[in-house]
Parts: sequence; C-alpha cells; structure tokens
Amino acid sequence: MIRWSEFLMPYETAVEELKNKFKGIRNEYRKNNEHSPIEFVVGRVKQIPSIIEKARKLGLTEENLDQMDDIGGLRIICQFEDDIYKVVDMVRIRDGMDLEIVLEKHYIKEVKDSGYRSYHIIIKYPIFTIEGLKFVFLEIQIRTMAMNFWATVEHSLRYKYKEALPEHVAEKLRSTAHEVYLLDKEMQEIRDEIISAQNLFMHKSNTISQILGNLTDMERMGMLDEATRFRDAFEKINARKGRDMEEDLEALSLAIKQSMNIENGSLKEELQQLEEKRTGNIL
Repeated sequence: MIRWSEFLMPYETAVEELKNKFKGIRNEYRKNNEHSPIEFVVGRVKQIPSIIEKARKLGLTEENLDQMDDIGGLRIICQFEDDIYKVVDMVRIRDGMDLEIVLEKHYIKEVKDSGYRSYHIIIKYPIFTIEGLKFVFLEIQIRTMAMNFWATVEHSLRYKYKEALPEHVAEKLRSTAHEVYLLDKEMQEIRDEIISAQNLFMHKSNTISQILGNLTDMERMGMLDEATRFRDAFEKINARKGRDMEEDLEALSLAIKQSMNIENGSLKEELQQLEEKRTGNIL
C-alpha cells in the first residue's frame, strides 16, 4: 500500500523550490526596472484521486507510479507570446545544471484539437531526501494570461461535463481559443508599436540635445554667424513636427559637427604656427 504523504513529499519540495527560483528571476527583472517575461508563477501537486485516475488510464501500478510526468507541475504566466520563448530559453539554459529536460511540447505551434495552446516542458528534477538523492518528473506549463484564462475556463467546463462536451460547445471553445490567440497577437503588436515610438522619441530627444549643446559650444568658440545660421535651421525643422524631421535633424547635427571640426582644425593649425614662431624666436 502506497504511503501517499511520503510519496508526494519530494514533488511538493520540488515544486516549491522551482517556484521560488522563477519568482527570484521575476523579482530581479523588476528591481532593475526591466520588463519581466514572467508575470507570475503558480505550482501544484496533483490530488490523490486525480493521480489514481490518470494512473489507471495509463496502465501504471504503484510500483511505477513515479513514471507519471505531471504529478508535480509549475505554471509560468507571461504577458506576451514572445515572453513564452524567453522563459523557454531560461529553462533550456538550466538543462544539465539543476534540472534535465526530458521532453518539450509546443502546443502553440501544434494546437490541440480542443483549441488549447501552451508550451510544456517535462523535466527531471533532483531532490535530496532523508533516503538520499531522488529524481522526480515535473511539468512546466508556459502560457500567456489570455491562454491561461481560456484553459482555466475550458478545464472547468470539461470537468463539469465529465469531458464529454456537446459538439456545439466544443466548437465554440475552439472558436474562442482562436480569438484569444488573435488577441495575444494584437496586444503584442500594440506593445511593439509603443516600444518603437518610445525608442524613436528617445533618439530624437538625444539628437536635439546634441544639436543645442553643440550650438552653445559654437557660440563659446566665437562662431557666432555659423551658430545663428544653424540655430535658424534647427527652429525651422523643429517647427514642422513631421515624421521626416528625424532625417533632417540627423543631417543638421552632422553638419554642425563637421563645421566645428573644421574650426577646431583651423585653431589647431594657428596654435601650431604660433608655437613654431615662438620656438624659432627663442632659438
């Protein structure tokens, strides 16, 4: 007779350890004020009746029950689909270190008939027990918040109907799964557009700062006519507020730098000539 508390304890330990490790990664991103691909992490160990039922379906006995690959599980939720693959890379990097990857299941590319999408990784994880080192199989599920919402509702409905969903209900679930996938895509596109706009704004701001700083340096160097001419050009470009102003600002910044370099070169030549005359007089 299996002693369930002893049997499940390594799985409970493994789930808690991995939860803390991935939460630590998420917290590190947040402390650095960076976007974390991990939004939140949850873990669970299957209930005993669920283990018994699945073992019966798989034809497993008490002696080889530990061959079941999802008694313990971790679910990592992401904001965007591309975050999923960043988390997958995080797991792959650890392969051969504190875990071993056994199998990967790409249910985002190869969608289940139900419409289910997620990325699954089966791992073998080492746990030190009072009886020595033990390896347990765990399943890591990685999905977006939208995918998780759909999967949670779908699982609840299947449990209510004992997995025998009416076909018209199953079809509606497949349809909503596709809509959820499109929503994920659209949200990622919006995010990418925002990031692109932010980067463009920062680049424009840096270019303007460089132009104004160089114009001030020009005036200090006595290049008053050039500084006035360039400042007038800058004000005309900046007043347009058009999308093509970025290229014109870049060109203006380059022209100002070239003009300053020429002036600096002339000053160096004059100083060198003065130094040569002074040295010649002394000799």
